[in-house]
Amino acid sequence: MLASLSLRQTLGIVSLLAFVAFLFALFSQHVLGMAPCAWCILQRLIVLAIAIIAGLGWWLHGRRPAVAAWAAALSGLLAIGGALAAWYQHTVAANAFSCDLSFADAVVTTSRLDLVLPQVFGIYATCADSATNLLGVRYEIWTLILFVVLAALAILALAPRGRREA
Repeated sequence: MLASLSLRQTLGIVSLLAFVAFLFALFSQHVLGMAPCAWCILQRLIVLAIAIIAGLGWWLHGRRPAVAAWAAALSGLLAIGGALAAWYQHTVAANAFSCDLSFADAVVTTSRLDLVLPQVFGIYATCADSATNLLGVRYEIWTLILFVVLAALAILALAPRGRREA
C-alpha cells in the first residue's frame, strides 16, 4: 500500500505525522507536565522543520516537482539527524547531570527561539530530569521510532518506480 503512494501523498503524510508529533510534544509539556531538556527542544525543532519542509513540498508539488523531491530528500536527512539526536539523548544525555554547553543547548540558544517563544522552545529541565515514560517506553525512544518512520517515508517518496503522481 505505501509503495503505491505518490511523492505528493507521501510528503503529505510526512508533514502530517511530523506536525502531530510537534503538537503532541506541546501537549506533553503543557498538559502532562513534561519539562523539556535541550535535546527534547532540538528534536522539537527538527520535527517542526520536517513538517514545514514536507508541507511545502506537498503544496508546491504540482507547480514545482523538483522542489517536492528536494523537500523529500531534506526531510529524510532531517529525520536521520533527529533519530541520531534521540539516540544520543537516550544513550548519553539522559545520564548526564546537565545539558548545558551541549550541541543541543548551543543550537537552541543560538537560534534564540527559547527567548522569542519560551512556551514552545524553552529549556526547562536537565536531560536526566526530563526522562519520562509514555506507556512504559521512554519519550526519546518514541521519538527515535518517529524519526525512523519519517526517514523511511521520505526515502520511499524518492524511490523510483512506475507510480502515478497525483
